[in-house]
Amino acid sequence: MISGLKTNASHATDPARTLDLDERIRELKRERNAVLLAHFYQDSEIQDLADFIGDSLQLAREAQRTSADVILFAGVHFMAEVAKILNPTRIVLVPDMKAGCSLADGCPADRFAAWRARHPGAVAISYINCSAEVKALSDIICTSSNAVRVVQSVPPDKKILFAPDRNLGRYVMKQTGRDMELWPGGCIVHETFSQRKLSALRIEHPDAKVVAHPECEAPILDTADYIGSTNALLNYVVNDNAQKFIVVTESGILHEMRKRAPGKQLIAAPPDANCHCNECPFMRLNTPEKVYAALDTLSPRLEMDEALRRAAQVPLDRMLALA
Repeated sequence: MISGLKTNASHATDPARTLDLDERIRELKRERNAVLLAHFYQDSEIQDLADFIGDSLQLAREAQRTSADVILFAGVHFMAEVAKILNPTRIVLVPDMKAGCSLADGCPADRFAAWRARHPGAVAISYINCSAEVKALSDIICTSSNAVRVVQSVPPDKKILFAPDRNLGRYVMKQTGRDMELWPGGCIVHETFSQRKLSALRIEHPDAKVVAHPECEAPILDTADYIGSTNALLNYVVNDNAQKFIVVTESGILHEMRKRAPGKQLIAAPPDANCHCNECPFMRLNTPEKVYAALDTLSPRLEMDEALRRAAQVPLDRMLALA
């Protein structure tokens, strides 16, 4: 281990130390034959160290394709579970095992199973932001980028249960015209955005386009110029002719947006309170120091019962086949 490692806040003020830590991480990745996957919502320092960055679907695909011996997943717990489900023989590491998800936490497997039992014959579609146990109880998984396609793949005479994000579910219902039974869950970040403050920003920046993630609540989505997954928002900002955007999703995506669209003005939508609530507290538990420690000690490792892994892979494979 590196002796005397400082906190993320401390090393950020010391460029020489940051470069030293970054190089040590790169060396360890080579030594371990490790691949670092990072979600767009990670801190910029981790994104810059990653071999692949992306949203849930992109990273699920990269996890499936990788030939590395070690997968270090800088994201949240359910994402690392997906990597392990798709790569059972590889070591899967998580920088901080406490990096969870409000959507996954709000949909316990026992309650989900009871909900399914109350609707016999229904098709259960679960958003990827759920635990491996809930995936194993589901018929097919979706992400925000393919949820509409997944719902459209279900025969029209079948009832659909959609969990755990009610906001994404409502958006998909509007897009497809399908009625669905929705699990009452929501993302603690995407439900904090203020419609009042967003309206004020639009008045202040009348030439800006609003782009929003479908995990946001309906009144926010109703005012958006474009709605899409994290990666779709990134591509829209890069390719659209507008020069100014109000971005209504977790603010970590702004780092990659600025790199790929350097001439455009990007404004992070404010939360309702005077806080950093547009930053996911779970995603931000990961730090470069924890990335280094995970590679150095090959821990903490994500382990999974094989029967659970096989059961959870079935609905994931169905999703990947559609995608």
